[in-house]
Amino acid sequence: MTRILFVCTGNICRSPTAEGVARHAIRVAGLEGVIEVESAGTHGYHVGEAPDPRSRKAAEKRGYDLSMLRARKLERADFEAFDLLLAMDAGHLEIMVRNCPEEHRGKVRLFMSYARRFKADEVPDPYYGGDRGFDLVLDYCEDAVGGLLDAVRSLR
Repeated sequence: MTRILFVCTGNICRSPTAEGVARHAIRVAGLEGVIEVESAGTHGYHVGEAPDPRSRKAAEKRGYDLSMLRARKLERADFEAFDLLLAMDAGHLEIMVRNCPEEHRGKVRLFMSYARRFKADEVPDPYYGGDRGFDLVLDYCEDAVGGLLDAVRSLR
């Protein structure tokens, strides 16, 4: 079993969107029981809350259900529990590396390093923008999840 954790700031926009897209792609590819995904935030601002309504609405339009997800904060134990911990941007990556035990640092990387179509390094934060930002997050997540699943399959 390969366990993957997606990480953003509050775990209500980018990382739950990545988790929802990945759950769907895993199910479609028949990889349930092979790959397990979760999401978390570097900060505990929204612990226990559902994803942002705008994230849920944009995801629903593309057939992804985020309604069952709840925000949680990244914990030190996650660095041991997960095989990959994927940051949505450089700020998250910096926080994660700073808090990660040295023996697990090789597991921490940028999520967009798996993207195939988009050349961006980061998934932009849509929180303070309009609806288009949430669609862009989905575009990036769909792209990077595809590359991520290909990478995991190649290792098996």
